[in-house]
Amino acid sequence: MKKIKLDILGLSSSVDSQTGSFALVLKENKGDRRLPIIIGMFEAQSIAMEIEKIIPNRPMTHDLFKSFLKKVNFVVNEILITDLKDGVFFSKIIISDSKQKFSIDARPSDAIAIAIRYKASIFVSDKVLDDAGITFDETEVDKKVSDDSKIKTLKDFSVKELNKKLSESLAEENYEFAARVRDEIKKRN
Repeated sequence: MKKIKLDILGLSSSVDSQTGSFALVLKENKGDRRLPIIIGMFEAQSIAMEIEKIIPNRPMTHDLFKSFLKKVNFVVNEILITDLKDGVFFSKIIISDSKQKFSIDARPSDAIAIAIRYKASIFVSDKVLDDAGITFDETEVDKKVSDDSKIKTLKDFSVKELNKKLSESLAEENYEFAARVRDEIKKRN
């Protein structure tokens, strides 16, 4: 099995905000594919807090796991999203000490929350990325606006147009583009 390195691209709330789910979007490190994974609110909060370097008053579960591994002299080397069955992703946390290396089954959301605490690499099997990855082409996002083929970028839209694009993107579950639109709106406020 070939493994492909991923980076965290973004985290956004799901279109159906009543379910409390979030979309975690991972990006192929050297490519155009994205891997969206729907995760729970607790895991999204844990990931966001670590990314933003927010330290809670009491350790969260993923921080507890890290503290435990430290006490027994283990480190997280990497995580690997291994499989996709019936729309459910499976992953493994690869850990080691000075003598041994082994893997632990985990939900990808938990594995990623732990990986970022160790600055460990996130990988996906090529089969999973082939099956669930979405090809993303920057040039397809921006629209042609005239016959002379001038490309219109987000900077060319009014705030009203951007808000409309944000709503459309969320309705289409295009979270990555929605995040870009949201960021452009924030820049202007």
